[in-house]
Amino acid sequence: MGVKFLSEEWAEEVTKAINSNEAFQKAAGSQAAKVQQIVATPEGEKRYFFHLEGGRAQVSVGEIEGPDATISQDYETAMALSRNELSGTAAFMSGKVRVSGDLMKLMQMQGVFSTLPQAISGIDVEY
Repeated sequence: MGVKFLSEEWAEEVTKAINSNEAFQKAAGSQAAKVQQIVATPEGEKRYFFHLEGGRAQVSVGEIEGPDATISQDYETAMALSRNELSGTAAFMSGKVRVSGDLMKLMQMQGVFSTLPQAISGIDVEY
């Protein structure tokens, strides 16, 4: 049985998977970012964040203080992004995700973000 999408257990598994992924480590380098994610689910809003600093990433449920950017999307979009059925760029261009904050910072992080689908592909997620 897998971990429930957007749960604490899911965030822990994602953190472990990306930090042990060679492509992610190489792309992360010395970059730093704080990205807040807001997902509109049938049960209400779920929030989690991605924090990258010193070559290590942390994904946690909740809010991060002083995010560089906030990304909002509905549950279907979040699921498609997680399953690598939709790219972040395509989601943004089609209006399926909304971004507030430092869009340039997110664009600079594209190399890092592009490694995530492969890095988390081994996690058994229950949607």
